[in-house]
Amino acid sequence: MAKNSRIEWTTHTFNPWWGCVKVSPACKHCYAEAWAKRVGSRVWGVKAERRFFGDKHWAEPIKWNLAAAELGERPRVFCASMADVFEDRRDLDDARARLWELIVATPNLDWLLLTKRPEFVSKMVPWTNDWPPNIWLGTTVEDQKWAEERLPHLAEIPAAVRFISAEPLLGPLNISHWLSEHIDWVITGGESGPKARPSSPSWFLELLNQCMASEVAFHFKQWGDWAPGQGLNLAKARASRADDGTVMLRVGKKAAGRILDGAEWDGLPTARSS
Repeated sequence: MAKNSRIEWTTHTFNPWWGCVKVSPACKHCYAEAWAKRVGSRVWGVKAERRFFGDKHWAEPIKWNLAAAELGERPRVFCASMADVFEDRRDLDDARARLWELIVATPNLDWLLLTKRPEFVSKMVPWTNDWPPNIWLGTTVEDQKWAEERLPHLAEIPAAVRFISAEPLLGPLNISHWLSEHIDWVITGGESGPKARPSSPSWFLELLNQCMASEVAFHFKQWGDWAPGQGLNLAKARASRADDGTVMLRVGKKAAGRILDGAEWDGLPTARSS
């Protein structure tokens, strides 16, 4: 859990538990798994136990909610950065039920639920058509294959905001037929970490163009560890070519930055229920 999160597209993070199982190529170099191992928590894998938290942990969003009411703000809460709320395990059911109650009890917070398992959502929530207006539901789509598999499930959910995280973006992505009617927000970015894979600049630009054409909010989070080489004079940097032929340099996340097509893109969606 983190108040004032360092993740660019959220305000706070909240984890009802730690731990998960890898399910697709985006998971290959999972930052959450690496972080958990770094602090001594072996919570990844089918057989691993998940790490749960006590009442003090669960009370924090209540405090955020009260502060938001006083300030007249709507903080965004990313849930969960160290897990997947919709992982299909029965030992998570009690914590999930507690999470649903917490979301309803904190109407001044917008809860961002990001999953790689949208096919389980309808089976695991207590709502059908009347979802709480403070839930933003998203799914990860790292390439076209996973977009076609996951977006039909996401499109069926009547959340106030439906969004995708195309991060790390691992291939070209055409989602123009899903935008506007089904998708309200697109987050994208490259991969960071010691084994990061470079993303083609053309993939990001094509997503940006699709969002602009459909008037859908677009957020470019980062280049990741690899950045386009044009204009950079780093003789010792490791070089590679992206799929579109662009020379990419491994310069590190901080140096690579988050400028795309000459600008920072920090788009935010408008809730459907507003």
